[in-house]
Amino acid sequence: MGMARNFNMIISIKNDEGIVNYDVNNIKNEQLQNNARITINKVGTLEVHLEALNFASQAHRNNLETLLKDCPEAVVEVEEESVDEEASTEEE
Repeated sequence: MGMARNFNMIISIKNDEGIVNYDVNNIKNEQLQNNARITINKVGTLEVHLEALNFASQAHRNNLETLLKDCPEAVVEVEEESVDEEASTEEE
């Protein structure tokens, strides 16, 4: 008991300058290391939630599309508006 497991915490950050890899275990300040781990966990949790929301949203969209395909009376024709070039230019 009481034996702590030490996992590798190598994080890759991609930005405009490229990809930088960080090993959280190498942070000497214990408080900063803990803050990094907490933030990593938060980001991971948010990513899981985003994936679940995207999955649920797509399922609902598919269900709506199926429902609407069975309701031809709901179909409407939408006319495309022609844009008056003079009205769309900014006044000086």
